[in-house]
Amino acid sequence: MSGQDTPKPKGLRRIERWIIGVLFGVIAFVLEKVVMRSVRRGGVKPATSEAEQVTTQLTGSGAEVDLE
Repeated sequence: MSGQDTPKPKGLRRIERWIIGVLFGVIAFVLEKVVMRSVRRGGVKPATSEAEQVTTQLTGSGAEVDLE
């Protein structure tokens, strides 16, 4: 079915689609501002520093796993 075969929305449906379009535009604008502000500030800071991260080696056979 092509777009020319379907009739244009009328009445309240047309207003509803217009309002939803405006709201989505506002949401997209706000999200873009938040992302751009984060990028300008240097991105997201990691929760823990690299020095604080501890690596754990897992060894296992079958269903048993041991932490070392």
